Amino acid sequence: MADMAKEIVETNGFSNAITVLKGKVEEIDLPVAKVDIIISEWMGYFLLFENMLNTVLYARDKWLNNDGLVLPDKASLYLTAIEDAEYKDDKIEFWNSVYGFDMSCIKKQAIMEPLVDTVDQNQIVTNSQLLKTMDISKMTPGDASFTAPFKLVAERDDYIHALVAYFDVSFTKCHKLTGFSTGISVFLRPRSRATHWKQTVLYLEDVITICEGETIVGSMTVAPNKKNPRDVDIKLKYSFNGRRCSVSRVQFYKMR
Repeated sequence: MADMAKEIVETNGFSNAITVLKGKVEEIDLPVAKVDIIISEWMGYFLLFENMLNTVLYARDKWLNNDGLVLPDKASLYLTAIEDAEYKDDKIEFWNSVYGFDMSCIKKQAIMEPLVDTVDQNQIVTNSQLLKTMDISKMTPGDASFTAPFKLVAERDDYIHALVAYFDVSFTKCHKLTGFSTGISVFLRPRSRATHWKQTVLYLEDVITICEGETIVGSMTVAPNKKNPRDVDIKLKYSFNGRRCSVSRVQFYKMR
């Protein structure tokens, strides 16, 4: 892509204004000592999966002027809950009896792997809860690990099969506030569009029967995997005590 970028620059007559450098950020040398602005698409699925956060923080600390900007400069991670019986029955519960054979060991593995997919707004059962806001100008590499509480309130009577995470990013230091959301359409700002990040679905072992106004409370712990920091380990604690069912559980997920 760097080679193609060079050719595009030359073809369009911008060689005197644009310099393309090919290489890893940690290894290349800039033709200048400091820069005024760094623009980086460091976000991955679930905001932090396969992300380049540490890379952009390295570039910030090495190259950015004291009053310089990293854009986008803010990112916020959200959580909501959905009904998704059809997918869960088809792809996860399926393993309980495969042509009469018990293959539930595969079900245990399947439910630990978050699904990256587009969620329909009609599936949403609860409000949306802010989990974490990141300010890139102030972050350190350790900030990619965090524990955040949540409280999801049902907006109708329904079943809950999964929790769904999505994120927003903002360019708050520009002359005009801009940004985008990877949220489900009902949560999107006007004129927002679907993105390739989609949403991240974490299926629950339980099926929660919830009534309007009842709440699911818990916490989510997120950390880079120790062996491969581009992977993400997620610990989900949740409890529910409603009129039709009660549950309390801890689940672990691995984004690989």
